[in-house]
Amino acid sequence: MITIEQSSKLISVSVLGEFTVADFKQFEELAQYELKSSGELNLLFDLRDMISYTVDVAWEEIKFFSREHQHDFNKIAVVTDDQWLTWQAWLSRIFVDADIRVFADYNEAKSWVV
Repeated sequence: MITIEQSSKLISVSVLGEFTVADFKQFEELAQYELKSSGELNLLFDLRDMISYTVDVAWEEIKFFSREHQHDFNKIAVVTDDQWLTWQAWLSRIFVDADIRVFADYNEAKSWVV
């Protein structure tokens, strides 16, 4: 399950429990709408309460960022203390031109990404 907040050129996504492809599609629809209307965006992913994600989410993420939107995001902040998710965030730099940073503290991430 996810919650999404949108403000001026920032989309904040918090994942609670399992991150499913339906959740990702919800994020994707909002991001595509905002990109059409306002251009480049910043993203804040709060993954502290994420328990797991499905394999199809990983594939959707790769397709979304690498094929369709590799140049559309300025900053992407990821909040997690999970080492595997940290490595995945760093690996994402291959697919996206955005400045991607990982934070353990939500407030630091939000201050940086705005």
